[in-house]
Amino acid sequence: MPGVDQARPATLIDSVWRVMLRLGFRLARAWWRLRRPDHEGALVAIYVGRMLLLVKPSYRSEWNLPGGSISPGETPHAAALRELEEEIGLTSHPLRPAGSACGIWDGRRDTVHFFELHLDSVPELRLDNR
Repeated sequence: MPGVDQARPATLIDSVWRVMLRLGFRLARAWWRLRRPDHEGALVAIYVGRMLLLVKPSYRSEWNLPGGSISPGETPHAAALRELEEEIGLTSHPLRPAGSACGIWDGRRDTVHFFELHLDSVPELRLDNR
């Protein structure tokens, strides 16, 4: 079974990045609760048989599907593909739309677009140590 390929060994700079991301995320959440901004994101459920791939960013306490924010002018599908590349190193896989949901999350008015990716085998993953 393929494993996780770290892009490079973890360094002191990775530790500094993790601390900064945690602090920045806490400040962002406080700001979101005050301002209630609109946010749009894309998440991808990656299935390998009956397994589901989840990721745990260093700045969050919970596991989640790979994904993130949609940039201005970007489609939800393009954002999902970009986030797969950025977060775990997966490129050029066919995504299937799986619906959208709206609600308040982390203090933001959030619209999330979901996609599915079905794979025959566990992919090689690349993590950035941050």
